[in-house]
Amino acid sequence: MLTPAGERVLSAASELFYREGLNAVGVAAIAEAAGVTKKTLYACFGSKTELTVAYLRSRHDVWWAYLEERLAEAEAPRALMVFDAYVDHPKLGSDRGCAFLNAAAELPAGHPGLDVIRRHKAAVRAKFAELIREDAPGADDPERLAEQLFLLVEGAVAHTGIDGDAHRVTLAREIAGILMRDTREAGAR
Repeated sequence: MLTPAGERVLSAASELFYREGLNAVGVAAIAEAAGVTKKTLYACFGSKTELTVAYLRSRHDVWWAYLEERLAEAEAPRALMVFDAYVDHPKLGSDRGCAFLNAAAELPAGHPGLDVIRRHKAAVRAKFAELIREDAPGADDPERLAEQLFLLVEGAVAHTGIDGDAHRVTLAREIAGILMRDTREAGAR
C-alpha cells in the first residue's frame, strides 16, 4: 500500500513515462511533478527501476479492471471489446500507442519491467482465447484465432502512437469481426 506521497509519485511518473518515455524522464522531474523531494521518491520506491515496475503494474491493473468491466456489459463476440478497451479508457491515454510496447522498446534485457510487460501481453492473448472459446464454442482452433486477434490489436495499437489516432484500431476491429463471424458460422455448421 502506497503512502499519499507514493501515490503522487506513481501518478506523476505514470503521466510522464507515458507522454515522454521512460528514459527521457528523470527522477528529479518526477519528484518535482509529484511535489515531493527525490529523497521521498526513493523512500517510496527505492529506485527508478522499482518505480518503472510499479508504473507498469499499475497501468496493467487499471486497464485490466476497465477491460473486465467492459466485457461484463458486452455482447458476443466479446473479443471485439478488447480492441475498444485499448483506445477508449477514460483515464489512460492511448494517443502514444501501447504503453507496454513503448516501455519494452526502452528497457534493457533483464530489466524486471520486461516481466510485467510479458505477463500483460500473455494475459491479453489468453483473454482473447477465453472469449473465443466462450463466444464461439464450435471454433476449430480458438488458440490460432486468439493469436490472430492479438496480432491485429497489437499492430493497430502500435500505430496509434505513430498515426496519432485510432483509425487503424477501428480497421483491425472490423477485420477481427469478420474473423469472429466466419468462425461462429463455421462452428454452427
